[in-house]
Amino acid sequence: MDLNKVIIVGRVTADPQLRTTPGGQSVTTLGVATNRVWTDKNGAKQEEPEFHNVVLWGRQAEVAAQFLVKGATVLVEGRLRTRSWTDKQGGQRRTTEIMAERMQLGPRPFGGGGGQGGGAPRAAKEESGASGGPSDFDTKLPPQEEIPVINLEEEEIKTEDIPF
Repeated sequence: MDLNKVIIVGRVTADPQLRTTPGGQSVTTLGVATNRVWTDKNGAKQEEPEFHNVVLWGRQAEVAAQFLVKGATVLVEGRLRTRSWTDKQGGQRRTTEIMAERMQLGPRPFGGGGGQGGGAPRAAKEESGASGGPSDFDTKLPPQEEIPVINLEEEEIKTEDIPF
């Protein structure tokens, strides 16, 4: 029995790019950075970043392009795929990518996130006038959604209103 399974949780390294194939299929590529942190034999904290190329297809590609921004936290589950091609100079090139089968968006920071990204959908940032650069994002945060207040003490819940 063989198994090709990858699960990573990390931060998006750049805004995802949505493209469409000639057949009309949506595809998004994005980079995700993960960190390995350990203490060496001298007691010093060490960090080692790893960068992953992720490919999403279909509706997941559209969701990723709409909601993920540089710095956002994302969980990706998928499989590894290695592609080979010949570049313009005639050299052989290879790359290994994660073909995403499942994606989960990370938490949305409260209060704007202080430049960490991942908080607001791209459309909200564009409407607010932010260009997406780190300095613009820090100074021009999108308006925060107002959370509705639900007061259950005023209404009586009837058993016939329960849908199950």
